Amino acid sequence: MKNSFPEIPSPETCVNKIFEISGTKFETDIAADLWQKILQHKWLMSEKLGRDVGLRTACIDFLENMDQALKEYMDYKRINILADMGAQRMSGEIWDTISDSQPPKQLVQRRIILPLKEEGLSRKHGVTSPKTIIFFGPPGTGKTHFVKAIAGVLSWWYIEILPSMLMVDGADRIGANLHNIMEKARTLEEAVVFIDEFEEIASSRHAANRVDKSITNELLKQVPLLKSRGNKILFICATNYIRQLDAALLRPGRFDCIIPVGGLDEDGRRTILEQFMSKLNINRAHIDLGLIVKMTARFTPADIEYLFQQVAQFAFDQEFANKQNYQVTTDTFVEMLPKIRPSLTEEIINEFQKDIITYSRT
Repeated sequence: MKNSFPEIPSPETCVNKIFEISGTKFETDIAADLWQKILQHKWLMSEKLGRDVGLRTACIDFLENMDQALKEYMDYKRINILADMGAQRMSGEIWDTISDSQPPKQLVQRRIILPLKEEGLSRKHGVTSPKTIIFFGPPGTGKTHFVKAIAGVLSWWYIEILPSMLMVDGADRIGANLHNIMEKARTLEEAVVFIDEFEEIASSRHAANRVDKSITNELLKQVPLLKSRGNKILFICATNYIRQLDAALLRPGRFDCIIPVGGLDEDGRRTILEQFMSKLNINRAHIDLGLIVKMTARFTPADIEYLFQQVAQFAFDQEFANKQNYQVTTDTFVEMLPKIRPSLTEEIINEFQKDIITYSRT
């Protein structure tokens, strides 16, 4: 929201102006702060009514309804901030697409979701829900999907801070843009603010250039500021390479939880396979789901999605070429699976297990 308020006069002038209009005299520092808020209130009243509201009317209305006026201005400002930051609503059904056995669904449910949904019980037992979280794990394991699912099940806004938002004014302004974005985020309520590929902007300062160091330094300032606010906001970052993050960000006091997101077990793969199969033209009588589950060992959620894209394209091509209804069967998957290499290798799994021991904090 772009306000074009008149220049704020001196504190003494503010005292006199408010006294002339309302007959109430305030201390100079209080009067200067009130005058800024009165101008904001005048602007908002004018926006709502579609005409310019006089300063006297705005001042009297503000002083008589100060708490309500401040709330209305902040609510209006948040609407504009949400629009500027590309806020989205996520479906609560995303949560159901994650298998109960898929790490870390149960942990997220217990540590993040329930304390926020059961506020009375949380207060009773002194439970504080995490506000700053890092998800780490190999590429394609569903970290972003988890974040969207959290926003969906909470019915909170989902806001992703994209590189384009930080780079809009050039590399030298990334730190300043991050500062401005985080400053806006701190004013929001019921929002999940997400940064993907966190290592790209928060790498270790030992191996960073001047710009990268400034970004990491800005994050080190912003994370505690975000945590200090009493509003309902989650700041979640995801990284494929947690070892590349600056050590200061990983210390207790900055991020409340550092949660690993690894590969899928059989139940996890079954849940995702069933979800994607519902979108295909299949012959249920000729689908051996158990076999496909076993054949997709070491497949990440991203691998499974790619597999189904290939199967769907194959089915389309077959029907187009033969002009006959083509139904996907187990044989279709058996034919397509050897062409897709799973992302998870023994080496990646072993390194991830080491990172869990070194970095996890739940």
